[in-house]
Amino acid sequence: MKKGFVVILLIFVSVLCRAQIEHHVTWGFTSKNVGKQEAELTITATIDNGWHLYSQFIESGGPIPTSFKFVPSADYELDGKVKEILKPVKAFEKAFNMNIAYFEKKAVFVQKVKLKTTTTIIKGSLEFMVCNDVQCLPPDEVPFSFAVKNEQVAQAVEQPSASVKEVQKAGAITGVIAKSLTSTADSLKATKKDTLIVAKSTTAGKAGTKSLWAIFLAGLLGGFAAFLMPCIFPMLPLTVSYFTKSSAPKGRAVGKAMLYGLSIIVIYVGVGLVVTVLFGADALNSLSTNGVFNFLFFLLLIVFAASFLGAFEITLPSSWVNKTDAQADKSGLVGIFFMAATLALVSFSCTGPIIGTLLVQAATMGQYMGPAVGMFGFALALSIPFALFAMFPSWMSNLPKSGGWLNSVKVVLGFLELALALKFLSNVDLAYHWNWFDREVFLVLWIVIFGLLGLYLLGKLKFAHDADLSGISVFRLFGAIIVLAFTMYMIPGLWGAPLRSIAAFLPPQQTQDFDLYTSSLNKNTGEHQFKKYGDLFHAPLNLDAFFDYDEGLAYAKKVNKPVMIDFTGHACVNCRKMEADVWSDKEVLKRLSNDYVLIQLYVDDKTELPANEQFTSKFSGKTVRTIGNKWSDFQASRFNSNSQPFYVLLDTNGNLLASPQGADYNAEDFVKFLDGGIKVFRKK
Repeated sequence: MKKGFVVILLIFVSVLCRAQIEHHVTWGFTSKNVGKQEAELTITATIDNGWHLYSQFIESGGPIPTSFKFVPSADYELDGKVKEILKPVKAFEKAFNMNIAYFEKKAVFVQKVKLKTTTTIIKGSLEFMVCNDVQCLPPDEVPFSFAVKNEQVAQAVEQPSASVKEVQKAGAITGVIAKSLTSTADSLKATKKDTLIVAKSTTAGKAGTKSLWAIFLAGLLGGFAAFLMPCIFPMLPLTVSYFTKSSAPKGRAVGKAMLYGLSIIVIYVGVGLVVTVLFGADALNSLSTNGVFNFLFFLLLIVFAASFLGAFEITLPSSWVNKTDAQADKSGLVGIFFMAATLALVSFSCTGPIIGTLLVQAATMGQYMGPAVGMFGFALALSIPFALFAMFPSWMSNLPKSGGWLNSVKVVLGFLELALALKFLSNVDLAYHWNWFDREVFLVLWIVIFGLLGLYLLGKLKFAHDADLSGISVFRLFGAIIVLAFTMYMIPGLWGAPLRSIAAFLPPQQTQDFDLYTSSLNKNTGEHQFKKYGDLFHAPLNLDAFFDYDEGLAYAKKVNKPVMIDFTGHACVNCRKMEADVWSDKEVLKRLSNDYVLIQLYVDDKTELPANEQFTSKFSGKTVRTIGNKWSDFQASRFNSNSQPFYVLLDTNGNLLASPQGADYNAEDFVKFLDGGIKVFRKK
């Protein structure tokens, strides 16, 4: 049992260590004077365990060597070439059929320069490639900038404008997003030590952790719901009695029940890991924006909903159940494990749709370990009751008896599956611009679905397999009140009410045909009626937005306003929530309307680019064919992030005004974020 808990702990550790974009080298830059007219520039690479960085001296036909480029200037001249201070490892690599020199853990490069002015700015970039035993990452380029004083001590200072500008030219930065650092004459005088500059981006990691917690909680709720299914709940007394009826001490019975619960966890987490291995990280990350997969998920959830509503049962081959049940007769740990496996197989007609829905949700969140984490939450919730009732058998007398209410639980979940399926169909409709599934159409379907659910709970709607109701229980009455109240809440949305509590699941407000809310909220001057991609996209809240980066930046220069890039997506739930809950705030909306040029870039749009605009990405090596590909590649290569929403504040030259950030549902904090960018912009 201890080993099992260790395995679970290791799974969680591996989850927290997984990032959205891989980077395995952190670069540091320092400088120091070595004479009146000379300085040494030191570039240090800290390399993750298991990865190696290639030397400068690689023969042609091998991997990409590390190389350095310095911008020519009359203020200095290079004294020789870049030297490698640490000795590289040399080994024969079969993949290249040659001896390769590379560094592990750390590499140090030094370039001597001769100074010709009092303060010299030395700029350049480095290109490198890293590999481990099974894969290589694409070559990457990192800009650098040194400010060297021609004195005894010099500092390595990264100029904000120059650094960010180089970021735009260089593309991807491995492991760093350059932060704006103050570099004034005062800071040069105050610092008497070599300064190591390392800036890291944590936005993607935080977003990933939040997503994993959401997946875990969804799995937990799914597990508790599965426990109330007619395939599982009646098995609880039988299973618990098996552990408690023997003459063995109570502690041993509890231990067996704990092992039974642990076996359930191992089985379902194993299912999640299998899904992860079969799809892989890249596939899981692209599922949420893939139109074909979203449509297949829609059909799959419709099948699950029909199963719960009683149209048919999804069952596994009886031979599987018989073989597993035969193994369960064995004594010891093996028998307990196969008892848990038998439960999983026998109850599949009830748990299958829940597991399938959970795996779909986990996969479309783009998290590598999402399926395993979701299955862990599901299995944990499913196993807890068996362990608890084995520890406290007397609680069994307080449980409700099996009956028609168990089937009612299935039907309720069937309605919920049906409502959820429409979200995936909406994603496809938006990505391909079918325009079949506008916001009011979606709302009408949800109003009908939840209205029928309310009638079902009141006993006014009955399925063939439902038991006769002699009366309505208090629990069903409260459930009906909640569901029907929710149904009434959605009705004003047909005329444009924002419906903030569910806005994240609805198609964007701008797809509404008849919208009294937005038309009165913000007066769009209509100055830019003919924008690029303007026929495909419409900004929320009647904002005047651009949908092409270059066009928006050109307009920002013309009116001398800062830019806010909104990396968004049709299938982005959090984007819709931000637009409905935060952007609609009076203070936020005022700043977006008056103080910023808004550029919305949809990373999941499937509209094909003209042939002359398609290209091969230097960042990923993939062909960029669609509008979504273009902006997704732009976000990843320029800002080292692939999560949405992602907000970037820039000046008119495309330089960062503040550290980019993701979703923040506190309107006051978002106002501070916007005001911070405005403050920096006005100082320039």
